[in-house]
Formats: sequence, C-alpha cells, structure tokens
Amino acid sequence: MFRRINITPRWIIFIIDIAISILSLVLSYMIKTDFSINVVNYGEIFSNCLVLFFLSIPIFYFLRTYAAIIRLTTVQDTFRILLAVLLINFSFFIVHLFSVTYRQRPLISLSILIINTFVVFVFLTVYRIIIKHSFSYFKNLHIDRKRVILYGAIEAGLLTKRTIEQDDKVHYEVVAFIDDNHYKVKKALDGVRVLHSSSLSELIKKEKVDELIITPANLPAEKKNKIVDTCLDLGVRILHIPPVDAWINGQLTARQIQKIKIEELLEREPIQIHNDVIHSQLKKKRILVTGAAGSIGGEIVRQLAKYHPTVIILVDTAESALYEAELAHKEEFENDIFKYFIADVRNLERMESIFREYRPQYVYHAAAYKHVPMMELHPCEAVSTNILGTKNLADLSLRYNVTKFVMVSTDKAVNPTNVMGATKRIAEIYVQSLYHQSILKGQDIDSGYPRAHTVSRPNNSITKFITTRFGNVLGSNGSVIPRFTAQINNGGPVTITHPDICRYFMTIPEACQLVLEAGTMGHGGEIFVFDMGKMVKIVDLAKKMIRLSGLTPGVDIDIKFTGLRPGEKLHEELLNNEENTIPTYNSQIMIANVRKYNYEDVVKQINELIGMTTLVKDDMEIVQFMKQMVPEYVSNNSVFEQLDKGILKII
Repeated sequence: MFRRINITPRWIIFIIDIAISILSLVLSYMIKTDFSINVVNYGEIFSNCLVLFFLSIPIFYFLRTYAAIIRLTTVQDTFRILLAVLLINFSFFIVHLFSVTYRQRPLISLSILIINTFVVFVFLTVYRIIIKHSFSYFKNLHIDRKRVILYGAIEAGLLTKRTIEQDDKVHYEVVAFIDDNHYKVKKALDGVRVLHSSSLSELIKKEKVDELIITPANLPAEKKNKIVDTCLDLGVRILHIPPVDAWINGQLTARQIQKIKIEELLEREPIQIHNDVIHSQLKKKRILVTGAAGSIGGEIVRQLAKYHPTVIILVDTAESALYEAELAHKEEFENDIFKYFIADVRNLERMESIFREYRPQYVYHAAAYKHVPMMELHPCEAVSTNILGTKNLADLSLRYNVTKFVMVSTDKAVNPTNVMGATKRIAEIYVQSLYHQSILKGQDIDSGYPRAHTVSRPNNSITKFITTRFGNVLGSNGSVIPRFTAQINNGGPVTITHPDICRYFMTIPEACQLVLEAGTMGHGGEIFVFDMGKMVKIVDLAKKMIRLSGLTPGVDIDIKFTGLRPGEKLHEELLNNEENTIPTYNSQIMIANVRKYNYEDVVKQINELIGMTTLVKDDMEIVQFMKQMVPEYVSNNSVFEQLDKGILKII
C-alpha cells in the first residue's frame, strides 16, 4: 500500500499549517483562562484569529514550510518552522503595538502570544514527526522488509540510517548499530541501540538479519574480512557506503550503497603514498607512459594527471582502447594535457621520433606481453616486446636525458618458470646493468643500434633507471576477478587450474601508486618490491566471490579444476633464493638486493637473443638461450621442460 503513496499536494500542507496555527491560538486562550469557557472573550478570539490568518499566509509562503515532504522531515525543516512561528508571533506583536498606539486599545495579551509561540511550534513539529514515524512504521510492516545492521555508530552510520529509511523502493528496518568502541555500547543512536561487534553472530541469529552495511571508510582490512566472513557464514548480505568524497553533491543516496567487492577484502592495509614528494617531482614535467591504454598504464596516467604535469604522452598499440582512454580523459579532466600515439615500443625509429618531439623527463614503461600461457606459445613475441621494447625505451631515455625511467615488472620474473617471467627478468637485468654502466662512463652508451640523433648529456644528470616488481593485480585485463565474475554471472562453473594454487594480490590503484612512489624515492638501479601481505588461495578467492554474489559454492555454482597451464607456478615469489631486501622510508616498500651484471656481457647476449627472434625463430633455441642468461629459469608444465632435463643429463 505504502509503495503506491504519492506526495501530498503542497497546498494541502499549507492549509493544514494555517489551520493548526489558528487552533493553537484558540488553545492558547484556553490555557490562559485555565479552560474557563465563561471567561473567554469569543469576539476577541475571532478577530485575532483573522489577524493571525492574514499574517500566517505570507510568512508560511515565503519560508516554504509547506514544501518539504512530511514523511522525510529533517532538522532543517524544524528550524524553518521555528523561524516561521517566531516571525508570525513577532508580527502579531507589532500589529498589537500599532493598535495600542493609534487605537488606544490592546489587541492581544502578551502572555497569550508567548503561550501561542510554544503551542504552535510544538503542534506543527509534532504532527510532522507523527506522520514521519507512522509512515516508517507501517512501511516496515510490509512483508518484504529487510532487517539491517549498520556497522559503525558514527556520523556516516547515522546518515546511512536516515538515507535507507527514506528509500521508497526497499523497505528497511535498522535493528541495531554495532561498533568496536566500548563507550558507545548500550547507548542509542537516533533511537536505535548500539551493541559491541563481538556480539555480531548472536545478533544476526536473534534478529534474523538480512543485510549488514559497513559505514566506516577506513576500516582495517583484517577487521573487514572478519565481519564479512561472519556474515557470509550466516547468509547475510554485505554492503558498504562509498567514501564521503564520492558522495553525490555531498549527499549520500541509497543507490550509492553497493555490494562489497572482493578487491576491498585484501588481507593487508593499503599502501601509504607520499603525495607531496610525488607532486614536487612531477609538477610541470613532460611524462611518457607506454602501455597507456592498458589497465595498469591507464591508471598510471589518471594518477599522474593529478600532479599537474605539463604533458602526458600516451603510447599504445591498441587503437580502440587508446580512443576510449581519450574520450574518458575529456570527460574526467578539464586541462588537455594528453597526447596520444599509436606506436609500438619495438619500433625504435617510431619511438625515437616521439622522444625527439616531446623530450620526456619521466618515462613509465608499462607496455608488455603478460599472459603466461600465451607467451609459452609465442616466445619470439615475448622477447620482441618485453626485452627489445624495454631496451629501446631504456636506450632512448638515456640518449634523450630522461630524468627517471620506471619499469613495471612482475613477481613472475623471480625464479621464472615460464617465458613471460624470463623475458621480464632479462629486461630487469638490462635496465639495471645499463644504469650502472652509465654511471661508470657518465655519457651515452653504444647500444649496438644506429643513432639518428645524439643528445648531449651533463655528467651529473645520468638517467635513473628504476624497476617495480609486484604480484597479480585485481581487476586488470585478463586477471581472475573479471573471469570469475563472468563465470558466476553465467551460472558457472568457475574454473581454477589447481586446488592449491596461490597468488599475491593488489588493486590497480595500489599497483600504480607503487610505481609512482618508486619513481620518486628511487636513486637509480633499484628493484622495488612491495609488502603484499599474505598469499591468497585462488580457490578461497573464488568461493568468497560466489558467496558475495549471494550463492553457495558447490550448490548454486560449481568449481572445476582444469590443471596447471603451461609455465604456471603453484606459488609466486617476490625474491629469489639469493636475494634479500633493504628497507626504505616506507615500511611497505623494500629494495631487492639483487646480483649485478656486466653491461657489456648483457648487451651482447640480448642483441644475440633479439637477432634469433628475427633470423632463427626456433622456439626451443630461443628459450634455451634465455635459460643460459637466467640460470634460475626452470620451466614448469611446459614443452620447454625437456631443455631442463637435457641440461641435467649433460651435467
């Protein structure tokens, strides 16, 4: 019934307010005379009611006390009513003074005006509150009402309560607030009791709770996971509100209360970034980003734009994705600081033309082939993009006096078991060795490629080459999250390669923040690794995603194990057996203490390897050569395992 109620016309509210004002004046006379009917002057009451009528109309009209929706009455509406009541009675007092002055007769007793001020304010306010709570009560009697717990007895929790209670589309009943603060427990917030979070399980069972809404924006990940697990075990749906800065026009709406995402349940605290340092380094700089249309490169671009660089040069081979990025940037950013280039990092001449035109001061190299099974099938392409592409960018950065070159690497480069990881490790080795050689020589280095232009370089401005190494990125192109989401939406099954497979995870914004932070703290030659917390079992991740969708693993959605893919590890690593870490000023970011390589040997081997991809194109021979360059590269579940066995036989 209440779902079909329309908003009461404003003219009806207007008439009701005036009628209540007149009745309040009559009641004020009765209170003044102790309800002695014989003492009341009915003629005076009638004439004063007419005065009050003509005073109330313009004041109620201009203050728009009638305009608010009664069942959604707020504190602001109450203040408006108070102002209207004070103005009406003050105006009546002015009229009374005129009557005394010019007619020599009082119009009304001042004590009646004072009584009327209180009576009319109470009546106008109380009838609105009664309608508001009556509507809420009867609406919550509806059979499909949802019983809700709000986590967080704070201002955001109170705003959430009022927001959902005003939602006409869903019938909510807030049964309790829960909070970790013992001082708030057993108190009431907006008429609803506050209980300690330790009683969550019992409360859910006792009150038959349907949903729990998390309201704090900075809830620790460990605490959030504990709450989510409790709710999932008891079949309770979990929602959360966005941060205050994401509210629409500073107001929370029911539409913004969303299901919690798996990305928000990482079992560690988010990375803390020194934005002031980043801003001071990147402001008014020329910056080039490769792979700028991808998930990582695209987020790097969005974050860089906040630091007001002079220009950001976006380079990618994906035409459609780059065009979509251009459209998004026009909507999101006012300043047109972006330049878009469809270009391949493997094409040295094309990349040099971009460097020559824009002379970038910072380079963020995110372009790479990253899908492990695909690269096992195409080693030549992996070498060309991941190694040659990186070499081209690094050489050009040195040649064109780039201040910092930041390379995006992967944990798969550590003790690689696949082609992709091995190519990224070789790229790391080249970037590091190039930096150390440039320090020794203090000048441009002969990379073995012809040079169209040479840029003079001061000896004290050697390009600082920096590498960032992190694990899987949640929500990136080809990651398990969008694949699992699609499989769940299609009714399953969710496919996982192995029941024991584990991975480190971080979100796209965190990954890109790490890249920017490394770019600012790096002095050159470092490989930065991130404290990524605990490894996550992929099967646990899949089960939690299914349960967050309101379904039951193995009942509504099956989980199917398909076997390890070519080159895939059960467990990823951030450091190999011979590496350790050096702390930085950010406790979550460390420097890998890795082996140094001789540049002359490295560049000779890389040039030979690149030559093999264009001349020989024998996958076995190419991979065998990479294994010689990276002795810890041992293939797993791949056709290239026979190369490892052959080496063992020779030994």
